[in-house]
Amino acid sequence: MNSLHNKILLVITLCLSFMLTGCSGCSKSGLREKPNEGSYSSNNHSRSSGENSRNSQGKTIVKMENNNGVKYIWVEINGLKLKFIFDTGASSICISSAEASVLYRQGTLQKSDIFDIQYFQDATGTISAGTKIKLNTVQIGDRTLYNIEGIVIDNTQAPLLLGQSVLEKFGKISIDNTRAEITFE
Repeated sequence: MNSLHNKILLVITLCLSFMLTGCSGCSKSGLREKPNEGSYSSNNHSRSSGENSRNSQGKTIVKMENNNGVKYIWVEINGLKLKFIFDTGASSICISSAEASVLYRQGTLQKSDIFDIQYFQDATGTISAGTKIKLNTVQIGDRTLYNIEGIVIDNTQAPLLLGQSVLEKFGKISIDNTRAEITFE
């Protein structure tokens, strides 16, 4: 009962933080782009032209953006397309409370997808609390992963990180800095 009470309080807090901050509270790295209609595809189907990905022999190649040495790629979580930092040092895919609020309001993040508090250590060594969640879908290029564990950082300005809870689902990942592409196999 206490756990359910904590989850309800978290959801209320997330909703209130979004209402108080509005869209200006969105993570700087989470610049939104409207998802394409019918953008859910299975692993081996090509996406519509105009997308920054291509699939060849089980490979998904995604364009990346490089900003001062930080690599960004577009990822769709539960139907919401966001710009994530490609972070091999992060243990999980991480979103801010602003993105979690949007997903909750859209109905793509349910109460049953919200789990307990989890502690994590950031790159500076600071230990913080976050909320473990289940993302129903994580789409990178034309690959869709299901039921991926993620973390909601209790900060509307937290960067969006694409970490190991997603990256470990691929057998091989390579970066082509010349072409500004990341290949997922």
